[in-house]
Amino acid sequence: MIEFKNVTKTYLESIVALDDICLGIEEKEFTFITGPSGAGKSTLLRLLIREEKPNNGDIFFEEIDVVNLPKKLLSVYRQQIGVTFQDLKLLESRTARENIEFALEIVNKPCKEAKDTAEYLLDLVNLKSRSELLPCQLSGGEKQKIAIARALANEPKVLIADEPTGNLDSDSTKEIMEILKTINDVDTTVLVITHDQSVVKKMKTRVIQLEKGRVVSDKKTTLKKTPKKSKKKEEEKEKKEVKKKKEEKEEKGEEIAILKLPKKLEKKLVEKEINNLDKLMDLTEKQILEMGITEKELETITNAIIELNKLED
Repeated sequence: MIEFKNVTKTYLESIVALDDICLGIEEKEFTFITGPSGAGKSTLLRLLIREEKPNNGDIFFEEIDVVNLPKKLLSVYRQQIGVTFQDLKLLESRTARENIEFALEIVNKPCKEAKDTAEYLLDLVNLKSRSELLPCQLSGGEKQKIAIARALANEPKVLIADEPTGNLDSDSTKEIMEILKTINDVDTTVLVITHDQSVVKKMKTRVIQLEKGRVVSDKKTTLKKTPKKSKKKEEEKEKKEVKKKKEEKEEKGEEIAILKLPKKLEKKLVEKEINNLDKLMDLTEKQILEMGITEKELETITNAIIELNKLED
């Protein structure tokens, strides 16, 4: 979906922000881009939204050649990419709801559609009760949620969150990451730019690490499907074993079937592992009764054995 091919970006000829970067992001992926300050994380973002151009290399978004995209098409292109910036860029004079609606107003969406979309997104980020407050009346975590909701207003294919948990407490951080995971679960590609390793470790997903403008690590954790597959195999194995034991019991019970006992009584004996005549004949009446066989059932067994002996004679 996104591809950087041999991308280099320098400033003032001596400051190398990105050095021959090659990486690709698949559709519907959840990917972290990590690294220390100055590693090139935010430069990647600026290049992807065509805020800046690289010195060398190519950048593609699906079939779009981002580097050579005409300026008149930039606004349409950027609607496909939702971004939350480190400084959030919320409009301080507008309420939380109005900040979301504004993102739709500037692309000439009908008023009713803007209101309905804002209502849906406020519900998505759990802020319907705070919708009429100004940014200055919201907590840091609430402001971040509004920024995420606004970034989703135009239904982008990709959401990029630049340091979405910076300066947030652990509870707010957890909420923000759960919202981003929910967004990814409904098939939106999510890129999270962060230096917070504690957040990265908890998510168990792909992590691209940058240092001094280069990719030094690209690891993808695929733990989601493996346990389910293993569990399924274990369940199938267990079912086969149960079936095998049942068949063995049924086979062993064939010999006792010659007594032509009532099915319920025959099953009862087989369950007690009395599956052939030799075992049955070795038992005393007392032992049979102790096994939960009633006196009436014992009488039935005795009569069946007598009848069998008559036939053999």
